[in-house]
Amino acid sequence: MTILAPQRWTSPTNPRPLVLATDLDGTLLAGTHEARRRVRDLFSGALPGAKLVFITGRGLESIIPLLSDPTIPMPDYIIADVGATIVHGDLRPVEPLHHEIAAHWPGAQAVLKALADFPRLRRQNVPQERRCSFFISEGGVTPALRAAVEALGCDLLFSGGRYLDVLPRGIGKGPALLRLAQAEGFDPADVVVAGDTLNDLSMFEAGYRGIVVGGAEPALVERVRKLPRAYLARAEGCGGILEGLAHHGTLVEPSAAAQGRIDQRGEAELVMVYHRQPFDDIVEDGVLRQRRPESPNGIIPTLLSFFAGERCGSWVAWSQQPSRAPADFASHAPVDLERYPRLQVARIALTEDDIDVFYKKFSKEAFWPIIFSFPDKAEFHQAHWERFLEVNRLFAEQAAREAAEGAIAWIHDYNLWMVPAFLRPLRPDLRIAFFHHTAFPSSDVFNILPWRRDIIGSLLQCDYIGFHIPRYVENFVDAVRSFAPLEVLASVPCAPRFLTYGCALGVDKMTSAIEAGGRRVALGAHPVGTDVGLIAQQLRTPEAERKIAGIRDYLGGVTGVVSIERLDYVKGSLEKLQAFERLLEQYPEHAGKVTLLNVITPAAPGMEIYQALRVEVDRIVGRINGRFSTLEWVPVRYFYRSLPFEEVLAHYAACDIAWITPLRDGLNLVAKEFVATKQAIGQSGVLILSEFAGAAVELHGALLTNPYDAGAMTAALHQALTMGEDERAYRTARMAAIVAEHDITRWGDDFLDAVARGPHASDALALAEQRAAA
Repeated sequence: MTILAPQRWTSPTNPRPLVLATDLDGTLLAGTHEARRRVRDLFSGALPGAKLVFITGRGLESIIPLLSDPTIPMPDYIIADVGATIVHGDLRPVEPLHHEIAAHWPGAQAVLKALADFPRLRRQNVPQERRCSFFISEGGVTPALRAAVEALGCDLLFSGGRYLDVLPRGIGKGPALLRLAQAEGFDPADVVVAGDTLNDLSMFEAGYRGIVVGGAEPALVERVRKLPRAYLARAEGCGGILEGLAHHGTLVEPSAAAQGRIDQRGEAELVMVYHRQPFDDIVEDGVLRQRRPESPNGIIPTLLSFFAGERCGSWVAWSQQPSRAPADFASHAPVDLERYPRLQVARIALTEDDIDVFYKKFSKEAFWPIIFSFPDKAEFHQAHWERFLEVNRLFAEQAAREAAEGAIAWIHDYNLWMVPAFLRPLRPDLRIAFFHHTAFPSSDVFNILPWRRDIIGSLLQCDYIGFHIPRYVENFVDAVRSFAPLEVLASVPCAPRFLTYGCALGVDKMTSAIEAGGRRVALGAHPVGTDVGLIAQQLRTPEAERKIAGIRDYLGGVTGVVSIERLDYVKGSLEKLQAFERLLEQYPEHAGKVTLLNVITPAAPGMEIYQALRVEVDRIVGRINGRFSTLEWVPVRYFYRSLPFEEVLAHYAACDIAWITPLRDGLNLVAKEFVATKQAIGQSGVLILSEFAGAAVELHGALLTNPYDAGAMTAALHQALTMGEDERAYRTARMAAIVAEHDITRWGDDFLDAVARGPHASDALALAEQRAAA
C-alpha cells in the first residue's frame, strides 16, 4: 500500500475525500461536548465529500438509537458485530458483502449446540447477528474449544481476558473495512481509522492511517506504537479524533457558516419556547396593537410571572406573516414594560401555509390521534413531517440566539417535539426543559408514529421532562425502553398524591430519573393547576351573580348537568349524549327533573376532521329532544359556540353536576375550574370524571366512570343525581383542597424548581419524594 505524505487541506472547495472509520464506545462517543460538536459538524456537511463509517463490536440493533441522536453525525456506512454486519447508513445491506458473510455463518443455534459442552462459556445477552458472544472464565480458551470453533468453519476472537466471540471465517474490523473499501470504491489512501481498544487492532494492521485516542487500552497502544501510520493522540474520544485528523492533514476547523453554528449569545436567563405569543395582535383603526390574551386557563399569565422583577427573558413564538422574511418585520418586541421590564418576545415569521401544515394539519392529523390513542384516525405524510422539522428548526435557532450562557430553555408541548434535537447541538450549555401539555400514549401506540425514533432521540436531549401525571411518565419511559437501552436511576411512590390502583391511569411507582443514550434525564409529574384566585374574584362581581341567577331561572328549578368541551372526537361527546339518552330510558323518574347544558366549543377554523362529528352531535341532540321533550321541559340545551370565561364560571355555579367524560384527556382543566367555582360560592357539587382524564388520578373525591362502558356512564349520572348532600359536601371539600393547594402558580414553581435541581438521580429522587408527600 502506498504511503501518502501528510498534507493539510487549505481549501474546503476541492480536498481529497476523507473516509473516517471509527469505533464508537470510547472513541466517537467520548470526549468533551465541544470536541463532539466539532466532529459532528465536520461530518454534517462542513467537509464536502467526507464519509463516516461506524465500525464497532456492537450489534446493529444497539446502534440504531444512535442514528436518532442529534449530537452524533449520521454515518454513511455501519460495520457492526466486529465486521459480521456491513450496511449503508440507512441500514440497507451492502451487497454482495452481506450475502458472502451470511454464506459462511452456520447460524447461532449450530454454534450454541457445538459449544454446549464447554461449561466455562456463558452467552452474552446482547443484540447481535452472524456472531455469538460469550463471557468466559479464566483458562476457558482450551485447544478443544478452538478445535470446536474451527470445526464450525468459524474464527474465535478472545479479548479483555473474559470476552469470546465466534465469528464467520475471516471476519474482523480490519478485513471488513477492506471489503467495504473494495465494494464501494474507496481509495485506501483516503481512509483514516480511529479506535481505543485491542479489538480495533486489525484496522491499524490493515495499513490505513490511524488514530489511537487518548485513554486507549494500553495493550492497543503497545501494539500500534511502532506502526508508521498510527498516531497516538493525547486527547480522549472526539478530541483525539480531531487531533489525529489534523496530524494526518485534514482541515478540522471549518467555518461557523459551514457548520451552521450559532455563536451569538443572548441575554435571556429563561427562554420560553411556546407556539403562541404572550399577547394577541389586533388591528384598531389601522394600527397594530397588543392585547392581553383572553385565554382563561392561566398558563400564559403564570409563565409571564417568572419574568416579573429583574429576570431577563425571551419568549419565542410564531407570528403569521405574508412571507418568512417580510419587509419591516419587527422580530423583537417588549411584552409589558411595566410588569416585565426585561422580557421581550422573539417572533418567528411563519406564513399562513406554514401554520396550516405544521399545526392545523400535521400536528392534529398525525400526532393528535396517536397522543390520545386513536391510531385509526392518524394520517401520516412525509412532506408534512419535513415542514414540521423546518418549523421546529426555526424555533430552536431563535431560542439559541436568545439564550445567555447556561440559561434555561423551557419548551412547551408536542408541536415542538423536535426543538431539543436542533437546540442541543447549537447550545450544549443550555439546560433544556420540556413540558408535555397533553397525554403521552402507551409505547405500543406511540411507536406507530413513523418518526418515533426521531422524537424520542430529540426528547432525550432534554435535562428535564414534565408530564401531567405519573402514568404519562411511565408511558414515556416505556417508549424510551423500546428505543434504546435504559437504566432507571430513581423512582418514587405515587400515593398519596395520586391514585394508584383506583383509576385506569393509576400507577403505584413513578420513574424520576433515567439514563439512556449516554444522557441522564430527570422526569416528573406536574398536573397543571387553575387560577383559584382569579375564579373567586370573577365570581364576586354583581355581573357574575346576575349571570348565575339567569341560568338558574333558565333551568326552571330542575337539576343542571353542565358539560363544556371542545369539538373533538377525544372528548367523548357522542358517548355522553347516548348515556344521557339511556338514563331517561332506564330511569324515567328523572324525566322533567334534569337538564343537560351541553356547550361545545367549535374547533379552530380549517380543522376539517371534526365536521363529521358535529353533524352526528346535532343529530343525536335532535333525537333526544324529539323523544323526551315536553311543553314545559327540554332535556338537552345544546350550544355550539365559545363562551366568555365569566359565562363558563356562571354555568359551573348554576349547575349541580359537572359531567366530564372524555375518552382521553391529558388533564382537563374544566374539572378543576368546576371545583374551584363551587368552593368560591360555598356550595357543593358532584364532579363526574372519566377515568381516562389525567385529572382523575389527582382529584380524590370525583365520581369516576369509564366512558367506554355504556352502563357505567349511565349509572354514574344516576348516582350523581341521587347523591346525598353530606357525601356531596365531603367530595367537594376534598377536591377543593387539592385544587387550592396545587394551583397554577404551584405548578410553575414546582416545575422550575425541578429543572433547577438538574438531571441527577439523587436530586430528582429528593424532589419527587417532596412532591409525593405534599
